[in-house]
Amino acid sequence: MTSSSPISGPGRPSPLAPEIADRLKRGADGLVPAIAQQYDTGEVLMLGWMDDEALHRTLTTGRCTYWSRSRQEYWVKGDTSGHVQWVKSVALDCDADTVLVKVDQVGAACHTGARTCFDADVLLAGDPAATGAPGTDQ
Repeated sequence: MTSSSPISGPGRPSPLAPEIADRLKRGADGLVPAIAQQYDTGEVLMLGWMDDEALHRTLTTGRCTYWSRSRQEYWVKGDTSGHVQWVKSVALDCDADTVLVKVDQVGAACHTGARTCFDADVLLAGDPAATGAPGTDQ
């Protein structure tokens, strides 16, 4: 399900609890990155974007809601595809500028149909120290 209205979108009033809203460090566009991670395996599934309203909906419905930067509307993961993200926990990072949502992912997380958005283009695999990669002591 997507929803869009003249009062929707980043920077608009939201019912997000003030004690959470006051801590969030948003980008100039009013958004924070939201990492979805499989709760039981630790697998990183995808990166989406949330504003205060999307975070509020995620916290109160038990399903991930994101802000689509391309469509300029909210979208609930799985409403169209059936690949639902059931929320298990939500945390802010130490700087309060990134949200980590641990989910139980049903089906693919990526719009390409892949389980995760991070399996198609691996830039480095294995132990960087063993390869002598930059930034290691090798």
